[in-house]
Amino acid sequence: MSRAIVSEHVDRASRWVYQGLWAVLVRWFRVPDRPPELPVMGGDRSESFRPAAGFLSYLKFKFWVGLTLFDGLVVIVWFVIAVASPLAGVLTAAPALALGVLPGILAYIAIHLRYDTTWYVMTSRSLRIRRGIWIIHETTITFENAQNVEVRQGPLQRLFGIADVLVRTAGGGGKQPAGQHGAETMTEHHGLIEGISHAPEIRDLILARLRQSRAAGLGDEPHHVPVGDGWSAEHLAVLREIRDLACRTA
Repeated sequence: MSRAIVSEHVDRASRWVYQGLWAVLVRWFRVPDRPPELPVMGGDRSESFRPAAGFLSYLKFKFWVGLTLFDGLVVIVWFVIAVASPLAGVLTAAPALALGVLPGILAYIAIHLRYDTTWYVMTSRSLRIRRGIWIIHETTITFENAQNVEVRQGPLQRLFGIADVLVRTAGGGGKQPAGQHGAETMTEHHGLIEGISHAPEIRDLILARLRQSRAAGLGDEPHHVPVGDGWSAEHLAVLREIRDLACRTA
């Protein structure tokens, strides 16, 4: 049986298993199947999107390359055993076959769970990234705190028409202890938007909203509003959240 036929059967069985598993996870483990929400006000609106379909193909391609190498090693080991002892070869044939099939089903499930639980949500002022199944991780980045936005794309990603956008922020976690020169440094955080097909557009959109957010200050206030000593970008972000909450509850 050719490798292509085996892959097709494994993919079909994996899809059937995954459909049932996903339904169980959503129902019993309360895995969110919808994008997270970000507070909006006025004419603002949120935009949600997910990794591109090419990201699934990209992950599966890497898996099948690794599985092919692994299966080749399993076949070689089994062949050596069978030549040395035909009886041992017969006894180990079923386990060897399972090693070639079960990892494909498990990887299919893991890859699709990773894709189906990844969401990106943007407003004019912030970005929220959610990943995870058992432990759900949500990262929220205020554009005013962003320090750098870059696109990353490797050769294999170019083949599948996808790229990553990395948003770096500074000061999100406070200050690190003084180093050997006695100066404190701001901790750096980042948000990774991976596997999207329109990475340059997303980068340019974030940069535009970053400039707009910094120019707007706390909102519609004049640009010359003074910020007292000790007030950082994090304080401003908290004040905005308080303002938004007050507007929604008014």
